[in-house]
Amino acid sequence: MSKQWMLAGGIVLALVAGGWTLTHAGSGGVVGVDSPAPDFRAVVVATHDTVSLREKYRGQVTLVNIWATWCAPCRDEMPSMEALYQDYRAKGFKIAAVSIDEGEDAAVQAFATELGLTFDILHDRSGAIQGTYQTTGVPESFLLDKEGRIVRRLIGSHDWNSPANRDLIDRLLADGS
Repeated sequence: MSKQWMLAGGIVLALVAGGWTLTHAGSGGVVGVDSPAPDFRAVVVATHDTVSLREKYRGQVTLVNIWATWCAPCRDEMPSMEALYQDYRAKGFKIAAVSIDEGEDAAVQAFATELGLTFDILHDRSGAIQGTYQTTGVPESFLLDKEGRIVRRLIGSHDWNSPANRDLIDRLLADGS
């Protein structure tokens, strides 16, 4: 009987170690509020250039939104993101909307065109950003301050144009100006 308990204990230990590795490897820890946003690379759909978060959005208040064209809640929240972007882009606010679709950039671009999106549409065909940001699904969003720290993490569709979010973005844009 002791061999069975040792085997069961070994399996549990392996599962715990595997879970820890999945949530901590490569990111330096848990990705959450007050942690630095992990860097990632993705293709800008409009230009086909590969960019990194840190290089392209350094010093900017940035909303990183992880989404997919097949995701109905993603489609629902995009108009509020566009409205917010239109009002704040001249003040330096950026949106990096990262599609995890496996298909071609053209399908992602068609989605953005259909919805009239003018903020940055990025494409991570590999979906690696999901592991980097430890997401649980789509949409999932991370609001970053000018220092690249996560100040808000939201799972699921959200009204980004709400008064509370506008107030938060006003404060983040004013901070350190």
